[in-house]
Amino acid sequence: MNSSLFAQYLPNFLFILLRAGIVMSLLPAIGSRNFPAQFKIGIAVAIALILSPVVDFPVTRAGIPFVVMHEIIFGIAFGFAARFIFLAVDMAGQLMSTSMGMSIATVFNPEVGQTTDLSQLYGVITMLVFFAIDGHHDLIYVFVRSYEWLPGGQINIANLFATLVSITSKMFVIALKLSAPVVLGMVISNILLGFIYKVAPQINVFFVGYPVFMFVGFIILFFGITVFVNGIGGYFGTMKGELIRVIEAAKG
Repeated sequence: MNSSLFAQYLPNFLFILLRAGIVMSLLPAIGSRNFPAQFKIGIAVAIALILSPVVDFPVTRAGIPFVVMHEIIFGIAFGFAARFIFLAVDMAGQLMSTSMGMSIATVFNPEVGQTTDLSQLYGVITMLVFFAIDGHHDLIYVFVRSYEWLPGGQINIANLFATLVSITSKMFVIALKLSAPVVLGMVISNILLGFIYKVAPQINVFFVGYPVFMFVGFIILFFGITVFVNGIGGYFGTMKGELIRVIEAAKG
C-alpha cells in the first residue's frame, strides 16, 4: 500500500520540486546568497510534499524531457518576473551613482552581485517595502495557484518569451523613472558649472564640481525618499498582475 502510494506520487513530487526549486532560487530575499541553500531546498521540498497529492502531471515516459525543459523555462521566467522590480531599482541606483560620481566605489550585493553603495541602500529600502506590503504573500499565492492555472508540461514558450521581453522593457522604464530626478539634477548642475567656467576659467571645475554633484544629489535623494517609497509600493502593487500575465502567456 505504502509503496504503491509512493510510486503514484513520486513523479508529481519530482516535477513540482523542479519548478519550486528554480523559482525559490530566483525569488527576491529568499533567493539571496545570504540565505543558506538548505533553507531554500527545505522550502521547495515542503511545497512539493504539500502539493504532490493534489497536483497531477499526466506525463508519458517519452514526454519527460519536454516537460522538464518547459518547467525549467517557466521557473526562470516566473522568478525573473518576481524580481524585475528589484533589478530595476539596482539599475536606477547605478545610474544615479554614475551621474553623481559615486560609481567608483562598488560593493558586493548578494542579491545582484557587484553594485554601488547607493544601489545597495535603495535595495534595502525596496526589500523593506516589499515585506511591509506583504508582497511575499502574493508571490506564494500566485506560485501555488500556477499549478492549477498552468498544468505541467503545457507551456507556450513563444508567448512566454514575448512577455519576458515586455517585462524587460518595463524594467528599464522603471529604472529611468526612479533615477530621473537625480540625473536631471546632475544635468542642471553641469550646465550651471559650465556657465561658471565661462565666467571664471581659472576655477578648477573638476574639483569644484565633484562635491557639488554629491551635495545636490544627496539633497534630491533626501527630499525624494518619500516619493521613491510610494512609487515602489505602487510598482509592487502591479507585480501580482505581472506574474499572472506570465502564467497566462505560458498557457498560450
